[in-house]
Amino acid sequence: MIVPRNRLLLWTGMALIPFSVLAALLPETLWLALLSTAILLTFVLLDAAFSSRGLEGLTLEFSEVYRLSRGRAGKISFIAGNRSASKRELKTGLALPPELPADNDELSFSLKPGSRVMFEWTLSPLKRGSYAFDNYYVEGVSPLGFWAVRRSVPCNFRINVYPDILTERKQLAALFLSRGNYGIHARRQVGQGREFEKLREYVHGDSYDHIHWKATAKRGLPVTKVFQIEKTQEVYIIIDASRLSARNPGGLVSAAKKKNDNGYPVTIMERFVTGALVLASAAQRQGDLFGLLTFNSGIRSFLRPKNGISHYNNCRDALFTVHPDIVNPDFGELFSFIGTRIRKRALLIFLTSLDDPALAESFVKGIEMISGKHLIMVNMLRPAGVAQLFSDNDISTIDDIYRALGGHLMWHDLAETGKKLERRGARFSLLDNEKMCAQMVSQYMEAKQRQLL
Repeated sequence: MIVPRNRLLLWTGMALIPFSVLAALLPETLWLALLSTAILLTFVLLDAAFSSRGLEGLTLEFSEVYRLSRGRAGKISFIAGNRSASKRELKTGLALPPELPADNDELSFSLKPGSRVMFEWTLSPLKRGSYAFDNYYVEGVSPLGFWAVRRSVPCNFRINVYPDILTERKQLAALFLSRGNYGIHARRQVGQGREFEKLREYVHGDSYDHIHWKATAKRGLPVTKVFQIEKTQEVYIIIDASRLSARNPGGLVSAAKKKNDNGYPVTIMERFVTGALVLASAAQRQGDLFGLLTFNSGIRSFLRPKNGISHYNNCRDALFTVHPDIVNPDFGELFSFIGTRIRKRALLIFLTSLDDPALAESFVKGIEMISGKHLIMVNMLRPAGVAQLFSDNDISTIDDIYRALGGHLMWHDLAETGKKLERRGARFSLLDNEKMCAQMVSQYMEAKQRQLL
């Protein structure tokens, strides 16, 4: 595709307008006006015929995957090369979606003969996900500069936008800061541990519960089991990706409120994904095995617990494209899946919402299927305004009183749900939006220190 450039319009005006006026005033100069027009038209047509040379020898190289963080400016780079023997004046652009605003819609650059230059685009992603690009668009200049040559060139690369966990990790800098062995202090571990280590002869004072009766019968003398504190445990992060997670949690930090202005509000799901990745990082630092389970009306993804950077990257790749569906969660199928697929005792951390009475009742009934086998923590983001009555001092109007009363009633219902879960062996917590990640990591570290698992 070719389009006229300003040079063509300029030369057309310089050649046609003066000679047309001259021919109108002096009819005998008509032949001169026709001759100049014919000469200009010849050059313009020849330039159009050879316009494809404006993109000869051009190469653009993109990486297969670019990784950016939501809400943080990042750069994608490409390498432009010129294999021809002449200088090239070029423009290139991408059909960027609204979720990936860029500082410039297109880039203009010049390439010397035989040169290769790296250029960068600065993007500020507004929404996490994977964005595929099949074409890039390039514009060159014809040999005489009368025409702009535009072409769509096939390509194959993706831009992956991940949750921004840098801000959350800064709040937990003491945990994620690598210090080597400096500053380490011995800390008393509560409990004797649950992992079998060895057998030894009975010593006066050993508990009868620790006697290995089969070995005692075989050897003819009392034999005691010795346990050690578990250093590697399994931690599962279970995320609700149903309609309950598609809402705005309210009461977000100021930085998140600014993000709402762009049309892509921060949802409960965004907070769950961020919290899951931060908790996975904490488990990795502690040497535990961490797994992932997402669900809505069915099981969406399931990753067995492992450790290491590669497994963390797998969890991150499984989460950054997960968005909530407008369906009800199926807790019955979820607990049946956990009961059949997670056999070893593990720490199960649920990230869901239980402010719907019917769904909360279904969750409470289903938790009985697994509560005797696993250590369970159920976390929910505190809805805006949910608090005990008279806990807010900023009450000035009657509307504020009724609003506080409504928040108290919802708090009471959630407190009753929490009591039901505790009677079934599960711990229920309302987390603050601003401190969610820190509170989740604190829960995990407390359970690990107390040897609850």
